Amino acid sequence: MGLPRLGGKGGNGGDVWVVAAKNMTLKRVKDKYPEKRFVGGAGANSSVRALKGERGMDMEILAPVGITVTTDNGKIVGDLNTDGDRLMVVKGGAGGSFNSAFQPSKGQTKHIRLDLKLIADLGLVGFPNAGKSSLLTAVSNATPQIGSYAFTTLRPQIGKVMYEDYKQITVADLPGLIEGAHLNKGMGHKFLKHVERTKQLLFVVDVCGFQLASKTPFRSPFEAVQLLTKELELYKEELVSKPALLVVNKMDLPDAEDKLAELKEQLRNPDEFSHLLPGDMIPKSSMTFRHIVPVSATTGFGVDRLKKCIRESLDDEAATATKDIHQDRLQALRWQSQQHL
Repeated sequence: MGLPRLGGKGGNGGDVWVVAAKNMTLKRVKDKYPEKRFVGGAGANSSVRALKGERGMDMEILAPVGITVTTDNGKIVGDLNTDGDRLMVVKGGAGGSFNSAFQPSKGQTKHIRLDLKLIADLGLVGFPNAGKSSLLTAVSNATPQIGSYAFTTLRPQIGKVMYEDYKQITVADLPGLIEGAHLNKGMGHKFLKHVERTKQLLFVVDVCGFQLASKTPFRSPFEAVQLLTKELELYKEELVSKPALLVVNKMDLPDAEDKLAELKEQLRNPDEFSHLLPGDMIPKSSMTFRHIVPVSATTGFGVDRLKKCIRESLDDEAATATKDIHQDRLQALRWQSQQHL
């Protein structure tokens, strides 16, 4: 509080921040802060020796990189995308002063949630039974559940692709989409939430097409690609602009080469084949794939080429991002120098 006799001002209370730290995990957050209650330090009273009281200590909550901080009702407070990013979630109260009859004001209080969505460099996107789990096993060290029935992946499975120069790339096998996922059908929003924070997308389709159940229509590989694109678009349109690769799986099946050639032709001229889809499921714009890679997760055909394409695509994106950062910094320096002239 303030010191009325000399018109002193009490120190402000400390703020509460969420800070992204590279080596943190949500489990470590839970273990480190079991009480789940975070309070900034109290400001010091003013005194004859210090008319302005010392400010209270800030409270920092260390959290993993890739966190979205939300309120209980789902409102986004902010994102922490890189190591060292900071987000103030509540502000400490003001110290007592003449204007407040030398009484301090209470700081803010808020319930927050930490939502980790940045889970991998690459996210596998496909309808159930497209062979995503088998593909993850083929390219990485992961051992997801694999079966001949549609829904074998109910939560994200993470695998690491290892390279000879010790580079590691994380790949997430996400729960299979179904038509209507944007309406929260099936795994719906749980799946699409994870897609948001993978750096790139790896579409996986069955070269022979797909049918979820006897009562649902059969979908060709081209229709599967377009429907997956539409589901992403309806959930959040900017997802369609993410860098993407396409894996055409199960190339060990009969007539696979002919079906692959047909798919490539359809993807080159998607408007000519849009009549194959219901009118409300035609995407506004088609995905542009950096690479189209035929593979057989079962036999290993094409897996080495896929790993090479994944590395190339991520390296290209990183180089572009670095170049953009350098250009932004150079522009900022030029602007600062002009202000001093």
